[in-house]
Amino acid sequence: METISNHNSQHNSYYELLTPDNAAMLLIDHQVGTMNFGLADIDALHLKNQTLWLAEAAKIFNLPVILTTSNPKGANGPLFPELLEIFPDIPVIDRVRINAWHDPNFVQAVQQTGRQKLIMAGVTADVCLTFPAISAVENGYDVYAVMDASGTVNQQALYATMFRMSQAGVKIANTNMVIAEILSDWSSAFAPALGKLYAQRMPNFGFVTAHMNYLAKQA
Repeated sequence: METISNHNSQHNSYYELLTPDNAAMLLIDHQVGTMNFGLADIDALHLKNQTLWLAEAAKIFNLPVILTTSNPKGANGPLFPELLEIFPDIPVIDRVRINAWHDPNFVQAVQQTGRQKLIMAGVTADVCLTFPAISAVENGYDVYAVMDASGTVNQQALYATMFRMSQAGVKIANTNMVIAEILSDWSSAFAPALGKLYAQRMPNFGFVTAHMNYLAKQA
């Protein structure tokens, strides 16, 4: 009977949705230098757009946000300046440990959020994202890996990344998925700001919105 209960509890955890009250946003190593490391599965402009989309949505939802960099005084360079503009009051955790979860300051920052659901993106999916994602799952967190705000060197590396994280219990996601999941309802108080953000970061959505506004004026 206990085995069935535990199984059901684990099964049901896959259906607990992200909300503004249960999630935290972790943006890992989105640095100007790492964009030159031969990311081939996604173009740099798209990766940066999705990362900033995540960041801006997190600010609208008032999610706890953690920013971290790896070896910023070396080849990796500083964080995207746009992220610093979005979050001028959030300290950046600089590290030399490759796995962010091996840095005590990073783990302490995660613990201080009080959130168990962690939305993670890392500039390199196979390293910056994968290692802390599986480490966090090992420590009992529910992790969502945002793949289109993370990149890697080729398609084989992308498949290996997703398979390894999935095998460890990480939930594979994309930017639109997590934002829409948190929003949940277009009658929400968050909807007007999110609608403007969708139009800015996803041009096709903006075209639809502009067309609807035009039709409304003609009616």
